[in-house]
Amino acid sequence: MPQRELAVIRSFMFTPANHPRRVEKVFQIGADAVILDLEDAVAVAEKVGARDDVVAAFSGSQRDCLHYVRINSVETEFWRDDIQATVGSWLDGIVVPKVESAVALLEVERAIAEAEDKAGLAAGCLDILPIIETAKGVEAAAEIATAGSRVRRFAFGGGDYTLDLDYEWSADEDVLAYARARLSHASRLGGLLPPIDTVVLQINDDARFTASAQRGRKFGFGGKLCIHPSQVPLTNAIFSPSAEEIAHATAVVAAFEAAEASGSASIQLDGYFIDYPIVYKSQRILALAALLNEPRVS
Repeated sequence: MPQRELAVIRSFMFTPANHPRRVEKVFQIGADAVILDLEDAVAVAEKVGARDDVVAAFSGSQRDCLHYVRINSVETEFWRDDIQATVGSWLDGIVVPKVESAVALLEVERAIAEAEDKAGLAAGCLDILPIIETAKGVEAAAEIATAGSRVRRFAFGGGDYTLDLDYEWSADEDVLAYARARLSHASRLGGLLPPIDTVVLQINDDARFTASAQRGRKFGFGGKLCIHPSQVPLTNAIFSPSAEEIAHATAVVAAFEAAEASGSASIQLDGYFIDYPIVYKSQRILALAALLNEPRVS
């Protein structure tokens, strides 16, 4: 990637590209990545002009977070020109909404490659984040994940998903469980990084947001899409190892290494049975903590 390492991104913060005051503030709230939106948050009459807003905002901001643009769906007339108009050295990635097939994703990737070449960027330097947000997309997730694209992670869009299926999206989020599981499995099959969980529409309900993020983490998700500044610190905390998790993981690895050195591959620690899978999980926690402690700017 052109500006920094993208392996760990917990919080993606959306803001409409054509709202100057909100765009100005979005870079100051601590999100790992900012997404300037050209899709749902921008009226049809404003979509073309908003492309220039993306370039102006990203080229004029400090590089203390990652820069993404959400283009319009491939089902619209706008998406190709969205790419051509916004790709440049100021951009780290492109969010592609309503991805439903590998064919559509690869078509978008080819258009991005053409734009990279035209802008003088290295081939493949921009990240692509597909949002899976329909029944068709969820069922095709494994196909999309294994399509041989440059995609490194999925995102899940619960709003359009529940609209598509006419589900009732209640606070318990039971209706999202199947899709979350499918995306986690597909990501594993494709060797992708953990997927990014859905937005929560209730912007003044921190308890609901926290519960949603915790469910996403239980399903193996690595971060969350945010639509309000208050959601960013909650996301960053929930998708980062806690001090207690780090301490426990450190103790597990140390105890197991000592046991392994004496010829044992299974031990008990504080009432828990410890063998290789538990050790690997602990090593993963410690590796994530180490990455989060590294400087975010290269």
